[in-house]
Amino acid sequence: MPKKGKNIYLRKDGRWEGRYQKERVDGKIKYGSVFGKTYEETEQKLEILKAKSNSPSLTTSLTFESVSSDWLNTQKPQLKVSSYSKYSNILRLYLIPSFGDNSVQSITRSEVLQFSRQLLTEGGIDRNGLAPKTVNSIVSVLKNVLDYANSELNVAVSAIGNVSIRQIQKPMRILSRCEQTLLSRYLCNNLTPCNLGILLCLYTGMRIGEVCALTWGDIHIDEQYLYVHKSMQRIQADDRSEKKTKVVVQTPKSNCSVRKIPIPEEMLQLLISSRKQDDAFLLTGMVHSFIEPRCLENQFKSATNACGIPEVNFHALRHTFATRCVELGFDIKSLSEILGHASVNITLNRYVHPSMELKQENMNRLSTFLTTG
Repeated sequence: MPKKGKNIYLRKDGRWEGRYQKERVDGKIKYGSVFGKTYEETEQKLEILKAKSNSPSLTTSLTFESVSSDWLNTQKPQLKVSSYSKYSNILRLYLIPSFGDNSVQSITRSEVLQFSRQLLTEGGIDRNGLAPKTVNSIVSVLKNVLDYANSELNVAVSAIGNVSIRQIQKPMRILSRCEQTLLSRYLCNNLTPCNLGILLCLYTGMRIGEVCALTWGDIHIDEQYLYVHKSMQRIQADDRSEKKTKVVVQTPKSNCSVRKIPIPEEMLQLLISSRKQDDAFLLTGMVHSFIEPRCLENQFKSATNACGIPEVNFHALRHTFATRCVELGFDIKSLSEILGHASVNITLNRYVHPSMELKQENMNRLSTFLTTG
């Protein structure tokens, strides 16, 4: 039934159906339907019934916990497993403990602002405060639940759309050219499957979850490219599982992240010499054994320690790749597609930062204008 308006659908039998909130039974919202021959007729019937259902006795019984549960259930079919797990955890850990028993109508803007400040200063297990990015994610889920109450359940809620937490951009660690040379030499001289994967990220800009999910069948030697269409991630398991977390392999974070990446010639030769069967994971060379992102980060830490490279995380490989490409004069549009970005602006603003070496080279060009006598 394609959706053509707010809670109004065109059915396969040619009739229009409008859904409205009918009653609550044991805390669950029950819906009713009206039908019409045209969209306008159905819309008119729906508005009449919605007006009747929007009584104080009903709307005040809509607690945040019940509405958030309804919202999450409606979102579930279109969410990735990792996103559903993230939203469930945000609701369970932060929002329901603070707003669960409140009616959605009673939640005010000032309460949301106070809640945000409290998370920033004393949130988290250690009570040292959560990162602004995390708090913004929590507030975003709260906004979505209230928007759902307003648009789908016809409940008046406070306007908190412009509530956001300022995030200070942290300086991104980029390997210097010397550090990149040291790391590349070490990885080539100790070419384990894991080290091959680390090297591949340094020279293709792949994300850690993408290389963990990469199989040899995704590497097209003859055409000289690799196909990124999966990502590996450890997420929170549901309550029915004996384990607290589980590893999932799913499509990447966005459609733009599904991409073909050309392989540099020297990197291609290393891959040819290490080739395994198509369904084997790159990082293990085995079919039923994989290495998850957290373990690969530990392998990377061991490699950088062996090279004497300080204070660097795995994602710095992606930053370094993008920066080196800019220094070498890459076309930014091509680089943006290789990185899997939705727009060139993301590439320029988020990942591409001239190194000190490049800045020095550019400054030295001014010396031609300097005369000493």
